[in-house]
Amino acid sequence: MPEPRAVAPHVASPVLVEPSAIADTMEDFELEPLLETSTALWAVVFAGGIGTRFWPLSTPRRPKQLLALVNERPLIADTIARLSPLVPAERVLVVTSADIADALHEAIPEVPRANMLIEPRPLGTAAALAWGAQEVAKRAGPDTVFCALHADLAVGFPDVLREALRRAATIASAEPVLVALGATPTRCETGFGYLQPGAPFDPFVSRAEGGACRVEHFVEKPTAALADTLIDKGALWNTGIFVWRARVVLDELNAHTGELQHGLPKLAAGDLSAFAELVTSVSIDRGLLERSRNVVVLPTACAWDDVGTWASLRRVRDLDDTGNGVMGQVHCVDASGNVIHADGGCVVAYGVSGMLVVSLDGLTFVTTLERASDLSPLLNALPGSLRSTPGRPTTS
Repeated sequence: MPEPRAVAPHVASPVLVEPSAIADTMEDFELEPLLETSTALWAVVFAGGIGTRFWPLSTPRRPKQLLALVNERPLIADTIARLSPLVPAERVLVVTSADIADALHEAIPEVPRANMLIEPRPLGTAAALAWGAQEVAKRAGPDTVFCALHADLAVGFPDVLREALRRAATIASAEPVLVALGATPTRCETGFGYLQPGAPFDPFVSRAEGGACRVEHFVEKPTAALADTLIDKGALWNTGIFVWRARVVLDELNAHTGELQHGLPKLAAGDLSAFAELVTSVSIDRGLLERSRNVVVLPTACAWDDVGTWASLRRVRDLDDTGNGVMGQVHCVDASGNVIHADGGCVVAYGVSGMLVVSLDGLTFVTTLERASDLSPLLNALPGSLRSTPGRPTTS
């Protein structure tokens, strides 16, 4: 999707603007939501893994973060651009693995090489968060506010997201809380986490007015029945976008995430190898959000979605008049509701619906969007060489 697709009303201008521009646009927004912290906002982006659910496009040689799945930019480049100018590239840390670090840096050369945090082994997102928080504390001070997010998400309204980050940063800079951005559910989704809002965090700003709320409980990947119940009770999707102070999140991880406790002193001492040996992999959701009673959710209408499966691309790509989400040289005739990705050659779809077609140089993959949600049975049945190097991958 192009950025931005639309302009939301009453959204503040980016935080880095000329004084004359502030005067011209001051009447368009209120001053209260603007970020008023003593330190600049940083970001930690999680960009590890390959993303096998996007086979055959995603492989060890070309991981998911490097794919242009939503628009013409790789996911990682889209993420960095989305943060700017609120968080410039020199204040972005990217946590990734050694096998893809060079390729990632080529896609985001504006991020300094020293900001690429290369894991000694897959750590899990909670440990990656701890490392990122420790680095922010070391480079900018322990009370520095930073946002943490994944590289594989889609946002329809980047300006709205940046405004939500400003508001979340204002909360996190003033109070020792963990702020999670929450999105209003649009469907029953069992693959997401749900944040149940409780009492308003600010008694003078209600949830109906877009105010933050304390989280009563967090549920990760509920059953369909439970998801329906949570939605009926007003729960919000966990976007996986968080804002907090470095000191606060490290204290919370030490208090609640037993999988990391033995390694955190080593991390604080700068011994990353010992930290990696002592910690157990656990996600931020399971290891922290489910356990902490110090979580606050701030609603955002930024049109967030997770780019998790081929089927998700129908929600995050611009669609043609009959609901096809296509990329590359594609012609659809009497065809609707398909996802087609032509990475080599031309694809013509005629009289079909609900299909996934991925065309590479040397391989064409066809299935239904329903079956494309879980490719594990297929990958387990394929020869190893075909799983890791399908067709003749291009260099793009």
